[in-house]
Amino acid sequence: MTTAQAQKRVYNFSAGPAVLPVPVLQEVKDEMMCLPGAGASVLEISHRSKDYEAIIEGARQNIRDLLDLPEDYHVLFLQGGATTQFSMVPMNFHHSEGQAHYVRCGAWAVKAIKEAKKVGPVDILWDGEAGGFKEMPTADVFNKVSSGSYVHITSNETIEGVEFPYDPSTGSVPLVCDASSDFLHRKLDIKNYSLIYAGAQKNVGPAGATIVILHDDFLQKQVGKNLPTMLDYKIMVKGESMHNTPPAFSIYVIEKVTRWLKEEIGGLDAIYERNRKKAQVLYDAIDSSDGYYRGHAKLEYRSLMNVTFRLPSEELEKKFLKEATENDFSGLKGHRSVGGLRASIYNAFPPEGVDALVEFMKEFQKNNG
Repeated sequence: MTTAQAQKRVYNFSAGPAVLPVPVLQEVKDEMMCLPGAGASVLEISHRSKDYEAIIEGARQNIRDLLDLPEDYHVLFLQGGATTQFSMVPMNFHHSEGQAHYVRCGAWAVKAIKEAKKVGPVDILWDGEAGGFKEMPTADVFNKVSSGSYVHITSNETIEGVEFPYDPSTGSVPLVCDASSDFLHRKLDIKNYSLIYAGAQKNVGPAGATIVILHDDFLQKQVGKNLPTMLDYKIMVKGESMHNTPPAFSIYVIEKVTRWLKEEIGGLDAIYERNRKKAQVLYDAIDSSDGYYRGHAKLEYRSLMNVTFRLPSEELEKKFLKEATENDFSGLKGHRSVGGLRASIYNAFPPEGVDALVEFMKEFQKNNG
């Protein structure tokens, strides 16, 4: 393999860690040896330095600006991925005498429920397994909730490719959301949410940091006692995400990605429209294939981030993946638990990559139909 071949960028449809904006990657490359004004790489400077404080505060403010966050919401940068939040949320907020309500809408919700049950009783508010995890609950499902520790949803299920098309309203019961795979892909009715968490590596940065948006009213309802220090939200808020050394490099990139969203894309309304158009191009190709390509999710719950589909046989899927790789399309294999194909087209994925994949899909069907 030549140097040019080794450095060639492919269209990266990976579900995570996932594609990052090229301008951000270039800026990181330019600053890697020496962060401007710091005299050293961002990998080398103290997280207590003024240079780094400006970075983490910039990342926090960008997120506030993008989501129009009121001052009574905290923005945290934690570690351990969304998987740690599966435990951290119930450890902090699950009343032993009450129930936590969970929407069981896919593989990640199943994992969250498993961890929550270790802490206290769990009510499955809605379960999509019988239907093959092809949809999300309708808004009226949440009207059944009148009490409890909180309601937990997964806004986008990466593996099955289903997504909430609305912001649920849970009344006086706090709403907690795992938004790992669609964080910052659209504006939210933020007042509906008491806590939002997201691993950065799918839609907003590299692996290493977990973003938590936490309303102060919910924080004051913390019931967990004698919690491990690093699993206590109040300690993390008090330390402004720097009780210990934070995931410094990941936050540094998050600051750049969120600034890219603000300044180059034009905010969440603009990125949502771009995401909607990208997904529509791909879903239109699936729907117009006379059944050759079959989407997994029901129409009204299709994910804008993760497009899941099948071909007429597993043999054809294997051939598709082989030829796709040869044509510089990477990461299209579906999750091992469901098989098939999955095109993850997060915020930073370029529209021209979707167009190129659609042309490849048409040619493949023509040659293998």
